[in-house]
Amino acid sequence: MKLFLNLLFLFCFVLFSAQSKQFTYEYQFISDSTDQKNMSKEIMILNVGKEKSYYYSLDKYISDSTINAESKKGMMVMPLLYTISEIDIKDLTNKKVSFETKVGDSKYLVDQNVNLKWILSNEFGEILNYKVQKATTEFGGRKWIAWFAKDIPIHDGPYKFHGLPGLILTMEDTTSSHKFILKGIKNIQNTFEYPHRKDESRNAKISYEAYIKTYLQYRADPTAYLVGRIPDQRDSEGNFRTGEQIIREQKKFMLEQISKDNNIIEIDILKNNRK
Repeated sequence: MKLFLNLLFLFCFVLFSAQSKQFTYEYQFISDSTDQKNMSKEIMILNVGKEKSYYYSLDKYISDSTINAESKKGMMVMPLLYTISEIDIKDLTNKKVSFETKVGDSKYLVDQNVNLKWILSNEFGEILNYKVQKATTEFGGRKWIAWFAKDIPIHDGPYKFHGLPGLILTMEDTTSSHKFILKGIKNIQNTFEYPHRKDESRNAKISYEAYIKTYLQYRADPTAYLVGRIPDQRDSEGNFRTGEQIIREQKKFMLEQISKDNNIIEIDILKNNRK
């Protein structure tokens, strides 16, 4: 019986390893800690290949793909609306994590040391007909609870989470501010590459420390990169406004929006900045 189970596990491992997989998650998150009832949702995709995995917003993927397709026809279209712009990339061979993100009008590629120390629990359950086991870890200033399935022998999961002996099916922090829920699985025939927009500048590679500094500077002054780039102009009603006036108004609006984005997933970035 033991030999049979070992052979069955080996068969499942070979079956899953031989194909690229696409996992669909629903990401639920509360952006403003003072407004706990306002929960946002976004469909996220985890594409797992032999060497790399990509985690990204489905809406962003559709937007970027559409813009690329239309640009080949010589047409311009406006980007579709999406909330999550970051793309997380895991080097499965070397167990390294990086992410592509945008701050202001600049795009960056950042390597990040994500060393997760998992504690496995003797608690078990069932999700989507898979037997799952509970595990906990700490990351980004939060405590996390994961449920993973050994029957899906992929050591990956949503966002930057990885390293368990099976795919993470659900993940939630202990404040219930951020939650990932697996919704579907399908096979992918071809090697996946994200369709980066042809009309955007390339990512500038910077260190994680440099990125954090840039990110916090942007939150403090989100219109700094606009200084000197907005001309004096008249609005639709003929009222004259200087470029400086327009930037001041934009800065006030953006700072209000940033103040409501106080519950980011890696909350330690903001906590450390307050010290």
